[in-house]
Amino acid sequence: MMLEPLLPTILSVRRIPAADREVLRMYDADPERHVSLGLVTCDQDDPTYVALDEATKHAAVEVVYARSFYAGAAHASGPLSGEILGVIAGPDPEEVDRGLDALVRCLEHDACFYDADGKGQLAVFPHVIPSLGHYLSREAGLQPGDAMAYLVAPPIEAALGIDAAMKAATVRAAKLFPPPTETNFSAAWLTGLQHECEAAAMAFAEAVVEVGLRPRG
Repeated sequence: MMLEPLLPTILSVRRIPAADREVLRMYDADPERHVSLGLVTCDQDDPTYVALDEATKHAAVEVVYARSFYAGAAHASGPLSGEILGVIAGPDPEEVDRGLDALVRCLEHDACFYDADGKGQLAVFPHVIPSLGHYLSREAGLQPGDAMAYLVAPPIEAALGIDAAMKAATVRAAKLFPPPTETNFSAAWLTGLQHECEAAAMAFAEAVVEVGLRPRG
């Protein structure tokens, strides 16, 4: 099964080298440990969560804020808003720069949604993270270095896809996201050995495509 990538668009990447203490607090950074902030917006939220996690593997930064916007990128509040705002914090501008560089690389070359119906109307995110960083491991209740299948699709497609993924591989659900989420999708974080996560992600994607082809069974 070959799915065409729907590449994310990075809308803004900005730095605050020496952030005001109140701005640090506004984004849940610790003014005693954090000096600099890096901010990013993008038109795909789930790939950005993956990219934020990637930043923690390459720099001494923490993800202090990451939030999807209601109704998704098609209903953004402004031209640079997209679907998500992510904020990393670090002890100095150099660490934040390293984190942002890793984040951008991930969005440009790794994490993205895929076209599941050949029309660009049905999107699926069957992404496998071979080794979690500090951010998503914390959010999922896992350990840094664990493998995780990060699976996202619209509500009914996700329901059948998650069921197929759980039955196809030896994985367990670290966290489930029933609809509606902020963007009205549904998701699952599944964990296990890397090859099991890959099998789960493949089964998920195949089920999403099948539901799109035969919505009434």
